[in-house]
Amino acid sequence: MVDIVVTGIGLISALGTSLDDSWQNLIAGKSGIKLHQPFPELKPLPLGLISTAPANLRHLTEQVVASAVKDGGLVTPLPDCGVVIGSSRSYQASWEILAQQMHLSSFCAKGERLDNWLDTLPHMNAIATARQIGATGVVLAPMAACATGIWAIAQAANLIHTGQCERVITGATEAPITPLTIIGFQRMGALAKTGAYPFDLNREGLVLGEGGAVFVLESAELAKQRQARIYGRILGFGLTADAYHGNAPDPKGKSAIAAVKQCLERSFLSRDDIDYIHAHGTATQLNDQTESLIIHSIFKDKIAVSSSKGATGHTLGASSALGVAFSLMALKKQKLPPCVGLRQSDFDLNFVRESYKSGICRVLCLSFGFGGQNAVIALGKE
Repeated sequence: MVDIVVTGIGLISALGTSLDDSWQNLIAGKSGIKLHQPFPELKPLPLGLISTAPANLRHLTEQVVASAVKDGGLVTPLPDCGVVIGSSRSYQASWEILAQQMHLSSFCAKGERLDNWLDTLPHMNAIATARQIGATGVVLAPMAACATGIWAIAQAANLIHTGQCERVITGATEAPITPLTIIGFQRMGALAKTGAYPFDLNREGLVLGEGGAVFVLESAELAKQRQARIYGRILGFGLTADAYHGNAPDPKGKSAIAAVKQCLERSFLSRDDIDYIHAHGTATQLNDQTESLIIHSIFKDKIAVSSSKGATGHTLGASSALGVAFSLMALKKQKLPPCVGLRQSDFDLNFVRESYKSGICRVLCLSFGFGGQNAVIALGKE
C-alpha cells in the first residue's frame, strides 16, 4: 500500500490568517470568537469571523491554496496534481444576494444580475483551484455537511492509493456567515448566545465560524525524492452514515462507532495505539452528549481529548479540515491543544484544559455532520 504524507498546509481561521498564527493562538487558549453584527437586519451574535466582515469564498480559497502550495515547497503550474476541495455551503452567499435582488425587483428594475452565476455553482470552487494551480487531472468537490473536510482528504488519499495521482491538493473552505445560515440555525435553536463551550455543563450551542484548511498530499516516495518537509502520515479513515434523522445524530452512535472502528482497522491500529482525539465538539447538547458516548464506549482509558471549535467557531464543511491541520501540528510540535471554552465538564473524559507537551505518535480526528455523515481519520507522526 502507498504511504501517504502531508507536505504542505495552508490555514486561515478566526484565530489567524496563517497556520502558525492560528496554532500559536490555539495553544495559548485564545478564542477568535467575538460579538458581531454583519447584517443590520439581524441582532448581534458571537461569530468566528476572520476579519470584521464575512469572507468571500473565492478569495478565501485562493489564499489558503496559495499558502498550502508555498508551504509545500511547490511551484505552479502543477499539471499532474489532483484537486479535491470541498465546501458544505459553497457560494450560498452569492445566491442569497441574487435572491434578494429578485425579491426587491431590483434585478429587473436596475438591470442588475449575477454575471458570474455559472462560477457560483457548488463544484466551481474546486474548478477555480484547478485553474489557480494549473492542474489538469482529477477534480472533485465533495459536500458532506460538517464532515466535508475529512471526506475530501479521504477521496484525495484514494486517488493516490489507486495510482491516479501521486500528489493531490485537498481540503475544505467555508464562508457560511449569511442571513439564511444564521436564521436557519437560530430556528433550530442551535446557536449560542454568548460563545462556544464544547463539552461544558453550561454549553449553549454552536457558534458559526469561517475559514479553511488545505493540504498537499503526496506519496512518501515522491516526498522523499524532492526532500520535502513532512507534517505527518495519513494512516486510514472511516466513513459511514446514520440513516437516522435530518439533523439529529443517532443517540446510540452506532454508525459513528462503526466509522471509528473502520478507521482503526484500515489503519492497522488498535484503540490503545491512539494518543489523542481531536473531537468534533460543536458545543450543542445532542452532539457533545453523543460524541462523549462514542469516545467512552471505545476508548476505556483516559485518552486526551479536545475540540478547537471553542476557538475558531464551527466552520461547518471546513471544520474537520481545520481539525486535521491542528492534529498534524500537535504531532509535529508534540504538543496537545486545549479545549478552549471548556470550564466545567459535563462528561467523564480526559479533556485537555491547557496545552502541554506530550509524546504523541498517532491521533484520531472525528467529524459528525448533519444527516448523519460520520468521518474519522487517523494520522501518524512522520
